Amino acid sequence: MDDKTLLDQLRIDRGTDPARAGHGRMWLAAGAAALGLSLVLWFWLRPTGVPIHIAVAQTVTQEGAAAGSILDASGYVVARRQATVASKITARMVELDIEEGERVKAGQIIAKLDDTNIRAALAQAGAQLSFAKAGLEETQVNLTNAQRDYDRQTSLSKGHFVSQSAVDNAQTTVDALRAQLATQRRNVEVAGRGVNVAERNLDDTIVRAPFSGIVTVKAAQPGEIVSPISAGGGFTRTGIGTIVDMDSLEIQVDVNENFINRVQSDQTVTAKLNAYPDWQIPAHVIAVIPTADRSKGTVLVRIGLDQKDARILPEMGVRVAFLADAAKDGGRPVTGVSLPAAAVQASGSTGVLFVVRDTTLERRAVRLGAGNGDRVTVISGLAPGERVAVGDVKELKDGAKIRIEP
Repeated sequence: MDDKTLLDQLRIDRGTDPARAGHGRMWLAAGAAALGLSLVLWFWLRPTGVPIHIAVAQTVTQEGAAAGSILDASGYVVARRQATVASKITARMVELDIEEGERVKAGQIIAKLDDTNIRAALAQAGAQLSFAKAGLEETQVNLTNAQRDYDRQTSLSKGHFVSQSAVDNAQTTVDALRAQLATQRRNVEVAGRGVNVAERNLDDTIVRAPFSGIVTVKAAQPGEIVSPISAGGGFTRTGIGTIVDMDSLEIQVDVNENFINRVQSDQTVTAKLNAYPDWQIPAHVIAVIPTADRSKGTVLVRIGLDQKDARILPEMGVRVAFLADAAKDGGRPVTGVSLPAAAVQASGSTGVLFVVRDTTLERRAVRLGAGNGDRVTVISGLAPGERVAVGDVKELKDGAKIRIEP
């Protein structure tokens, strides 16, 4: 087969099926029109506006955990009266009568120290007192005898039986014995004071509880040296035990100075121990300490517990809610509404949020109350049931179009 024949076999005959070719072009045009229509519909029907979620303002009731709260703060339970009991003298402890958790009464003996040397010193002081009293009695006898001799010499001198010199010598002896008697009396007084000191030292070997309370720490053991001052070497104990008066327990909290204007004396407070989060303890403000901590920007507030309970222990963590004064609002408690913290742009005691109005946003300034991490209380500027936008704060603006997402 020659080359011309092969080329003829490979040539395409374009005029063999014109109907089929026209039908293909029609389908292609229909597809392009459908695609264009879809693009137009997507452009006009695509979702617009800032995407947000909805948060509904919920009423904070008086029965709630933070009922009527205008401020929340964290603090600790502290004992207003506690003492680490120590001895007044340095001595070896021979007896210890306390254990941790034991309740003691004021004046109860809690420890005894070695009193051997002190008793010996007391006996010596007693002997010195007896010696001084004996010397006083001797001087008293000598003075009495000298006084009789002086009276006799004076009588004889009137009859000129003795010279005036003898009378003067008798007078001198009386005066000397009187001075010696005064000295002996002072010696007796000094010796008596020495006995008193020795007796006090002996009494100091008995360590007593300064007040009623519970022992929380036992710091020494029998056989150890205890002292009221610190000694080198680490072998001397400066404390015997710590006693806490459980009736003096109170709460101390640090309140941010930006919110201290919401706290006042005698204000009602509810407290919750971290160990018992479902137990509300009634309390009240004792005092606002009139100084601020510049490093933390806080003010210390003392809170008294209106309910005593054995479950309340020193150094426990506690969260308190300062309640609004109903009398300042016509007898009605100031409760407010609760929102997620992400719905409010807070700045101190005020904040900004965006209320949902149909498909747009309305910017609104509000006054804030207590907050507990993930939620915040709005005490004015927002009504219960109003819907608030939660979304990207950079996109939220007054009058902005929104798109509510589930």
